[in-house]
Amino acid sequence: MKILNPILVLLVMFFVAKSSKMDGKITKNITVDSLGACQGISYQNGRYFLYGDREVGVMREYKLEKDSLSYQHKEYRFTIKGENTIKHPTGIAYHKGLPTFVGNSVRQNESGTLWKAVINCINWDGFLKTGTLDGNLLQTIDDDACIQGARPEYVKYKGKWYVATADYGNKANEVRLLDPQALAKATKTSEKGVVVQKFTCSPWVQNLHFIASKGILVLIQNQIEGRKWRLTFLDLEKSISTGHESVLSVVDTDKPDELEGFTFTNQADKGIAVSSSRKNNVSFMDFAFGGK
Repeated sequence: MKILNPILVLLVMFFVAKSSKMDGKITKNITVDSLGACQGISYQNGRYFLYGDREVGVMREYKLEKDSLSYQHKEYRFTIKGENTIKHPTGIAYHKGLPTFVGNSVRQNESGTLWKAVINCINWDGFLKTGTLDGNLLQTIDDDACIQGARPEYVKYKGKWYVATADYGNKANEVRLLDPQALAKATKTSEKGVVVQKFTCSPWVQNLHFIASKGILVLIQNQIEGRKWRLTFLDLEKSISTGHESVLSVVDTDKPDELEGFTFTNQADKGIAVSSSRKNNVSFMDFAFGGK
């Protein structure tokens, strides 16, 4: 009798029994430096990109080695002619063969209570080759359809890929799906044909992560403003059809700092979360199927 891969069994059990709980726990914390306040993590074909708001917006490449991230000595700066262009990166939407988008939150006052959301379309391959946005910034789009913030992430809905983004605040929060081709040509997201679907969601969304094989959208959140970690697993298609988030499971931790980004690794039960703290800003997490 063939023995099934235990990780595969775990994944199937969770997504078949959607009314049951996914448990997650932090297994290890490490410090990754030179990112300023880390704002997110993007996993692309075995490569991990962590990005933050140092003296300029910056991104660095890492490789997962056992339970640690090894810096690959590749740094990329969101600058043009040395000028800080994407100062506060807030999400990277990457999908091979489609436009790449990077979110940016622009501070509008010194107290940090007012922000403007911007989505940038960039030449991703060129950016990785040259290490800066010089010649690689294709379009800057004012995300005026948002309520608070831009957090681009590719999601698949009814056979087509869209760019999802979400709000951070605690009033009238939405997840919006944007047409990537229309977005790449737009100057603002309120233009006709850019926003194609949307639904309301819970507050304090810092970033998004999509599990393509299962149509699951993960809201990377804080439990309260700027504090305590929360991962909310949504049925994307049902959320869109009902107009409101359809929650499959919620994973809370007692880590008190500000969760900024999350990705699963190539193993179904392991993930990496990042925070804006200067120390212990990268956390490895294990996930397991729990009871109802």
